[in-house]
Amino acid sequence: MPVISARQLTKSYGPQTLFEGISLTIGREDRVGLLGINGTGKSTLLRVLVGAETLDSGTIERRRDSSLLYLSQEPKLDPNLTPRQIVESGLGEWKRAMDRYAELGHAIAASSAPGALLEEQACLLDRIEHLGGWDQGHRVDDMLGKLSVLSPDSPVGPMSGGEQRRVALAHLLVARPSLAVLDEPTNHLDADTIDWLEDYLTNSYQGAVLVVTHDRYFLDAVCSRIFELDRGQLFEYQGNYSSYLEQKSERLAHEERTEQNRANLLRRERAWLQRGAKARSTKQKARIQRAEELIANEPDRAPGTVQFNAFELDAKKGGKHLLTFDGVSLSLGGRKLIDTLTLHLTSGERLGILGPNGAGKTSLLKLLTGELKPDSGGVRLAAQTRVALFDQARAGLRDDWSIFDNVAERAGAEREGAGVVQFGDRTFELRTYLEHFLFEGSKQRQPVGALSGGERARVALAKMLKTSANLLLLDEPTNDLDVSTLSALEELLETFSGSALIVSHDRGFLDRVVSSLLVFEGDGRVVHYPGNYSTYRSLRAAADQERQAAVKATAATPAKASVAASGTATPAAAVSVKPLSNAEKKELDGLMDRVTAAEERVYALQAELADPNFYATRGSEAASKQRELELANQQVVNLMQRWEELEARKSLKR
Repeated sequence: MPVISARQLTKSYGPQTLFEGISLTIGREDRVGLLGINGTGKSTLLRVLVGAETLDSGTIERRRDSSLLYLSQEPKLDPNLTPRQIVESGLGEWKRAMDRYAELGHAIAASSAPGALLEEQACLLDRIEHLGGWDQGHRVDDMLGKLSVLSPDSPVGPMSGGEQRRVALAHLLVARPSLAVLDEPTNHLDADTIDWLEDYLTNSYQGAVLVVTHDRYFLDAVCSRIFELDRGQLFEYQGNYSSYLEQKSERLAHEERTEQNRANLLRRERAWLQRGAKARSTKQKARIQRAEELIANEPDRAPGTVQFNAFELDAKKGGKHLLTFDGVSLSLGGRKLIDTLTLHLTSGERLGILGPNGAGKTSLLKLLTGELKPDSGGVRLAAQTRVALFDQARAGLRDDWSIFDNVAERAGAEREGAGVVQFGDRTFELRTYLEHFLFEGSKQRQPVGALSGGERARVALAKMLKTSANLLLLDEPTNDLDVSTLSALEELLETFSGSALIVSHDRGFLDRVVSSLLVFEGDGRVVHYPGNYSTYRSLRAAADQERQAAVKATAATPAKASVAASGTATPAAAVSVKPLSNAEKKELDGLMDRVTAAEERVYALQAELADPNFYATRGSEAASKQRELELANQQVVNLMQRWEELEARKSLKR
């Protein structure tokens, strides 16, 4: 029996019908992704299914013994409670089941006919096992740690929206509902935590999952079915996101063929009518009726897609070097975020910024906007550098202004109907410009405060892109964007002649867009890696393997020790080490030159891979170049290890 079954659901807001007559079922172990462009009603459908919004018509049935929990984009938490208290409340069902199980034990012992009680106890036993077994207290601390909730015993009231979302997600996962309904769960999670959540939902979570997310890697890894809201209807696809793309392509091709056949038939019927067909016979009447039906049944227009590239952003006047970090250090609240960072950003480079929440990624962008000053070192922008910021809070938008006024950056601009946007030699009227962002006609008069998260993101993008900046600062740009808009933004950045600094945890976005990564690794260490996210992961995995191999090698050669008669250990005997041979002395003399040459080879390969033109003209060589870089890095490590070994034996005498 499915966990939830919905039939003929219809929901409207005023004249706008979000969906009409849709039906769906979700089984006990289903992993379902819900897709659709912004504004189609995905979040509304989730709220309807969990009972947070009413239906216009339709029925929803839930399995009687099932539980359902919902992670909204803006969860409402008691501000006086701590994360620990909130997450512990997720064990409420488990605790009630445990208490009832104990009560039944006493009742069964005292009953002469315990049949029904034993049956209830057996059901409770299954439920307790489903909820995680008999010892669950440790799961609270573990879940808080996995989701990087750093102050578990402080009230949640002063915490950021992202921190509160992680607390709400921890509560839901600890509770283990029969159906977890998740609205953009990867927002405000770092890449490593998203990896963990993928693995947990795929391999450990026992209930069903219904998720709205823009993260294509997440959809590919977790989901086994895809629902898509499209023009008020719900379409279902079997398989993950990759399978969905293939199946949707086939569906659209079929729709195109069907519409072409309909158009051809309509053209013939119209021609027949125009020849003056008389409705005398039954056959003629039927043909006229069929023609009228073809005319009346015009299919819904397919939803538009954002077309950023129509603007042909011109950012060629910034010179070669747009930005320089020269030995920059920054501390906040007693924590060292950045320690002596030196970096040159060249025109055309797209630099991804990656790291755990709170590591300092947004603070780095604030150094560029002047909101923060470095403790030491300098941040220099070239004279012709023009900066535009897309912040994750969309703080630059006025909720009480219309879409038009926000992008025009002037109250009352929409009433006047004035405004143009200039891109090189091309000029767009502001109304036409906004239509490229899917804001047509009366929609442009709508207050921004009434928009969905994805629509707000499109307004912020429209406002940013019209500035003709040559250095874009993008702080979590993918949050709330639908896949269609996300793809359009990727295409824009791939062809953008200026530069971009992009804070993002969207692994697919980083893989497709960036030419190098700046990774916050803790204690102020900020490391520049060549290539995209997958390249970084492979380099990090190789480094982890080297460290593990070194630990195993050390453990395999234990120091020799003697044990006194009293049973206490004496100091370890010195391991026998030979002094340098003549050949080894000669080797040591030339080692630093070899290290320098190996490092220069690494730098040359990194520069080659960081050049955006490399991927445009020689993309097929990327994999082999990455392997070459890995080997060059390994050669530096090996040479340094050899130098340390020989240097340690240098002072020994024969």
